[in-house]
Amino acid sequence: MFQNFEVLSSPDQAAGRVARLRAGFADLGVDAVAVPRSDEYLGEYVPACAERLAWLTGYTGSAGLVLVLAEKAHIFVDGRYTNQVRAQTDPAVFDYQNSVATPLATFLKSSGLSGLRLGIDPWTWPSSEVTRLETALDSLGGQLVFLERNPVDRIWDEQPQPPLGSVSLQPLELAGTLSRDKLAMIAETVSGGGADAVILADPSSVAWVFNIRGEDLPSTPHPLSRAIIPASGRPQLFIDKRKTGIEAEAYLTQLADLQPPSGFDDALEALGNSAAKVMVDPAVAPHAVSMLIGQSGGTVLNAPDPARLPRACKNAAEIAGSASVHRQDGAAMVRFLAWFDDQQPGSVDEITAATRLEEFRRQTGEAMQMPLKALSFDAISGGGPNAAIIHYRVNTDTNRRIDSGEMLLIDSGGQYVAGTTDITRTIAVGDVPHEQKRFFTLVLKGMIAISCLRFPEGTRGLDIDAFARIALWKSGADYAHGTGHGVGSYLSVHEGPQSISRRGSQELLPGMILSNEPGYYRDGAFGIRIENLVWVHEPQPIAGGDTPMLGFETLTLCPIDRRLILTGLLDTADIEWLNAYHARVREELLPLLADDPALEWLKAATEALQ
Repeated sequence: MFQNFEVLSSPDQAAGRVARLRAGFADLGVDAVAVPRSDEYLGEYVPACAERLAWLTGYTGSAGLVLVLAEKAHIFVDGRYTNQVRAQTDPAVFDYQNSVATPLATFLKSSGLSGLRLGIDPWTWPSSEVTRLETALDSLGGQLVFLERNPVDRIWDEQPQPPLGSVSLQPLELAGTLSRDKLAMIAETVSGGGADAVILADPSSVAWVFNIRGEDLPSTPHPLSRAIIPASGRPQLFIDKRKTGIEAEAYLTQLADLQPPSGFDDALEALGNSAAKVMVDPAVAPHAVSMLIGQSGGTVLNAPDPARLPRACKNAAEIAGSASVHRQDGAAMVRFLAWFDDQQPGSVDEITAATRLEEFRRQTGEAMQMPLKALSFDAISGGGPNAAIIHYRVNTDTNRRIDSGEMLLIDSGGQYVAGTTDITRTIAVGDVPHEQKRFFTLVLKGMIAISCLRFPEGTRGLDIDAFARIALWKSGADYAHGTGHGVGSYLSVHEGPQSISRRGSQELLPGMILSNEPGYYRDGAFGIRIENLVWVHEPQPIAGGDTPMLGFETLTLCPIDRRLILTGLLDTADIEWLNAYHARVREELLPLLADDPALEWLKAATEALQ
């Protein structure tokens, strides 16, 4: 099993650990310390050795930070984790802040903590956020103190060792473009930007450029690595050689000079000593990178990671690979849903549901010669009131059975060499109350609205986010998360810069893959989310129109629970879309389910609504 359901942290130890952290303030020359969830690579998912926020506080969400002052400590999380953080941490030790409504910089400005000296590890903060913190502290007459060693590492006695996952090569038929061509494109961007080199600080960009993948993290198959790509000359790739076998090392040495991770600091200082102009993305690179270049005499040019946008715009091979794994993943989902419907209400708990789905993914992958390499994230398997916790992670303490009259929300995905999947289905158990069906139907209307949308070039995610919410808004409801995030190609399941959200400022471009996942959550009662992955197709003409329009093609293939739909709330166009979608699901998945007990279930689940 990839997923572990053990309780990974405890709030009981937080008081002692926070006290030990405070005891070091005098030696560090600070009045407070801020510890983010991110590690030295600023990734969403971090290895065990970098789970500093969880070790210190007990909170295990994938986003957040803690501000530890001399007398108080504040945890900042967004709306996805409001319930989780209170359940996992000690309220006698921590106060709780909304990181969207009151980011740390805003909190500091209004805190009245004049002269505050705030310590941070500059390897775990991007320059963009450091600038905000410095501005906030300047207004208080305070100072941001850059610590030479992470303050949590100083007190973490049994800290795990860094990972040494194996590096593999991404086949050209799936990558679609040679690494040499990608490196040439990056070098041309560097030269055109008047720079001498660029720092690739995001391991996903490194993996994409060099067509490699890794096993350092449980859900994101990139090796923890960095690269320096010059405008001319040999790139440098900083990666532990213990991760590369003979084949990978022979391949990579044709493309770059391989250096140990410990040599990265020296390489940055060498760039500075040569008075180089170096492109650094302030949103994805640790602030320490810019510090080392600038302090040694170089010039930092703030510029977007040149691999990030090309990586987001999938080529034909990547789209084809994603489509193939979504057919396979859809067959696994149908097998799971057919099994689940065959169980007696109240006989299946949340862990069993997540476990069985992983087994179906594994079995289906083996049968179709596209093995499940990992989960793209730990499955969110929540029944009844637990489904109202947006990023709920079931464990042995919280596990509960799903009773008749409740719904199971299961959000899950797989990592396959050909692509990454992410799907959410909300499933009825027995006779579900009318009120829950009403909200399910409103959420479905929002998902369909995004699926059908046509939009002109230049449209951003923030321009279309409201389409997913209108039906809910008209009923006085909303949800506290974005409607869609970018998805990688056998890389991170949460990939920027594209998103469908109120903060989605990136123009939507052909080839981008995004999730389409509106929801509704009633605390202590139930939760609903319906999620498909879609990709942006090229502009196409519309009959009678004069402007070709972009639109979305749906990748996910899996029935939506018709038992939860109140057809009277759907428009004719909604029903037509749903019937066409179910017809396509049936057509594409039936051949994969020959002689399978789920075959008849699929036929019934995809019958047309009248």
